[in-house]
Amino acid sequence: MSQQAIDKSNAEFWDTLCGWGLAQQAGITGERDDDLARFDELYFRFYPYLERYLDEPLEGKKVLEVGLGYGTLGHAIASRGADYHGVDIAPGPVSMMRRRLGLLGLSGDQVRQASVLELPFESETFDYVYSIGCLHHTGDLGRSVDEVHRVLVPGGRAVVMLYYRHSLRRTVYGLRDHLSPARRRRAEEHTRGMYDADPEGAPAPHTDFVSKREVRSLFRDFERVRIDVRNFDSLRFGTKREWFLDNVARLIGLDLYIVADK
Repeated sequence: MSQQAIDKSNAEFWDTLCGWGLAQQAGITGERDDDLARFDELYFRFYPYLERYLDEPLEGKKVLEVGLGYGTLGHAIASRGADYHGVDIAPGPVSMMRRRLGLLGLSGDQVRQASVLELPFESETFDYVYSIGCLHHTGDLGRSVDEVHRVLVPGGRAVVMLYYRHSLRRTVYGLRDHLSPARRRRAEEHTRGMYDADPEGAPAPHTDFVSKREVRSLFRDFERVRIDVRNFDSLRFGTKREWFLDNVARLIGLDLYIVADK
């Protein structure tokens, strides 16, 4: 697809809030007053390591979030006293984040619909940029990382999550590389759907998976880069996913968390 087509498809696909499956399982509709608080509790319980990346001196700092989803991360950032700004390519997450800020007594004017490939901000604007599970869907990962670098102040920090190419899941499904081209395409679509799918089961329009080496190349303009492997699949046979988050998942987990200082 052309970049224009990917952008259009992404705006449509991600209008359904990322995290809708977790909300559905919990019976969260957004209509009850406590629905968002219950969702946030479930979200941080499922990704307990995520709060470690919020352990930053955010109060009074100018922070940009790229890719808003249900607004859990943005809500946590804004509630820590940050000067919060948010962008998303789809209108649904923008509306949700504006609602969240309203609940905190803050203006939603600093949340807007925009693409990370053309961020509507001057260079060297933000102290922090957070983007969890967004940049690998843009269709131009290199350009998105360059834009994150551009809007950071010197010494600023980016916290970015990208899908790990060498995870256990990808290794298992990597057998598709030995299939015929037609079957390979179907297998790739199925694998993408395991990560992100809409309520009808269709996978995200575009997804990149990266290695640690590729991350270091993508973030080559940053002064310091740390890469953590996180997250793990739910398993059968009576085992619990949580058992593996601080051991096996640190080697062959699903996601790469990149902390990069400009």
